[in-house]
Order: sequence, then structure tokens, then C-alpha cells
Amino acid sequence: MIPKLYGYWRSSASYRVRITLALKGIDYEYVPVHLLRDGGEQKSVAYQTLNPAQLVPTLEIVDAVANQPLKLNQSLAIIEYLDVRFPEPKLIPDDPVQAAVVRMLALDMAADLQPVTNLRILQALTTTFGLPESAKGEWIQLWVTRTFAAFEKRLRDTAGRYCVGDTVTLADVCLMPQVYNAQRFKVDLTPYPTLLRVVENLEALPAFHAAAPEQQSDANT
Repeated sequence: MIPKLYGYWRSSASYRVRITLALKGIDYEYVPVHLLRDGGEQKSVAYQTLNPAQLVPTLEIVDAVANQPLKLNQSLAIIEYLDVRFPEPKLIPDDPVQAAVVRMLALDMAADLQPVTNLRILQALTTTFGLPESAKGEWIQLWVTRTFAAFEKRLRDTAGRYCVGDTVTLADVCLMPQVYNAQRFKVDLTPYPTLLRVVENLEALPAFHAAAPEQQSDANT
């Protein structure tokens, strides 16, 4: 059974998993879940059987070792699973010190920044708290600039061609979607030259290009 990825083209979490699948050369079926159409397809009864949290992504895969079908949610859990079962290229180093550095940088993006700037938070700003639409952009600007300023300082100590040395890691996988979102909301990234240099190197890699939001079948829908 070919793995099946349920996702949305602009979802940061889906983007992370797409990058991972592309880097590892894993063929999969992509099933779009439109987060806006008809109030959000992620809220449907059918999708909630895959993910009760009503979030993307979800990966359906048969574990080849245990011969067990899996329904996995949470992008970082999916990526760590894939990194164990499909270890080339390795995204989390075996060395515990390097692994800690990689996870630290990855969590800056995936745990600190992405959750406060995702769709349901932006929707709540206007629908629940009654803020004007302009507040969304201001909110994004606030959290991106704070997070990227600290991340830039970290990268000065860790970066080579990529976030940690010259090998693509989980940190790079988590960085790219947040840069995409920052650019989408027109955040000025010129104060972060090390980050931009890393991103330029990542954009040259075929796997990152293939996983980009605009390359997905549901893009601009």
C-alpha cells in the first residue's frame, strides 16, 4: 500500500512532511483537505476519523517491519517515524549533541512560531476576538520578527550551507515553511542574512522545490 498524505497546500505542518517525503524519495498519494472550503473539510465526520483534532497532516502508511497499518498525526511525530524507517538521508543526527541542536532549531519554528501563526489562530483573532483583518498581518509580523531575530543569532553559531553545518536536517525542514509564510505576509527578512543564505541553498534542492506549496495539486484553490 502506497502511503497516503492528507494535507493542505499552504499548511506549514503538511509542508514539513512533504519535504521529508521528497528528501527520502518516498512515493505517496496526496489527498487535499481544503481548510477553508465549506467551512473547512478538516471538520468533516469522515476526516475526523483520521484526525480527531481536525488538523492536517495525516499520514496513512503500513509499517513494513511490524506489518501494521498506521494513521499518524502531528508533523514532527510523522517525520521522526519516517527518519527511523527510512534513514537516508538522516534528518536527526545520531550524535546526541548534534541531535539536540537540530531539535532546538526545529522547535523554534515548529513549536514556538508556527502554532501562534496558523490558520485557526488567525481566524480566532477576527471571528472570536473581533479584531480587524489588519490585525492578522500585525500579529504575524510580531511573532515572526521576534522568532527570526533569535533564530538568526543561533544560526551564526550553527550554520554552514544549511541550518546545522552542511547537511540538511530537521531544522531546515521546519524553517522553510515559516519563511514561506513570512514572505506571504510581506515580512521584511533583510535583517536575517544568515537565515536568507540558508534558505537560498535550500531552495536550490529539488526536494524542497517539489514540496513547495505552489507545486501541489490543490495550490490556489
